[in-house]
Amino acid sequence: MIFDKKNETIEDLQYKDLKIIQNKDCFCFGMDAVLLADFASIKKGERVLDLCTGAGIIPILLSARDIAIEIVGIELMPYVADMGIRSTRLNGIDDKVKILCGDIKDAHKLIDGVFDVITVNPPYEKSDLILKSENEYRAAAKHEIHCTFSDICKISNRMLKCGGKIFFIHRIGRLAEIITTMKKFKLEPKRLRFIHPKSKVESNLVLIEGAKDGNAGLRVDYPLFVRDSDGKYTQEIDRIYHRNEE
Repeated sequence: MIFDKKNETIEDLQYKDLKIIQNKDCFCFGMDAVLLADFASIKKGERVLDLCTGAGIIPILLSARDIAIEIVGIELMPYVADMGIRSTRLNGIDDKVKILCGDIKDAHKLIDGVFDVITVNPPYEKSDLILKSENEYRAAAKHEIHCTFSDICKISNRMLKCGGKIFFIHRIGRLAEIITTMKKFKLEPKRLRFIHPKSKVESNLVLIEGAKDGNAGLRVDYPLFVRDSDGKYTQEIDRIYHRNEE
């Protein structure tokens, strides 16, 4: 059965009838995944690889564009990967979205060929910051237990074609480390967009685009504000979440 596990819910993404299976005992997707899916630029007929895919939220959202020829997500935790597989079946997109269970460091063994685009919503925190209250699923999603940012850049260099793009989101506090690591693995930073939780509040997250073997040259997009001065979602967040139907 597609949906038969304890504590699972089916979340309506309120966009093109898409849904995703979630479990409150695991790490559920948040706004950062939705913002990353919107930030990623994909052209017609490209192959997309999503690392650290979790239950497949980014592949599911990207599938709605009907642009990529193939979208593959890789998730280490078997149960979480299984939720992703069942979510693709639930949405009837399992013919073009594949969720694989495995270590992203072995991506080259799990799937053949190179990709045009890689997306990744990585663990933000170092592994030494794990709280005792966190279960194995939340700890793996939030902390660099099973893969570091360096691991992500290394496998991305291997799995991207020359000129291929990587899109990800991360914490501002690690930006210097992130750029240094990207350059080490020949993923040239090309575009940044700083995310502010509210107007007149400093940025806490950043969206980043890199290009394998790309030339030097960095663009900084206009900042993304999540809420306005009154605490309401901004028009752009409404657009991203498709609250305002066209």
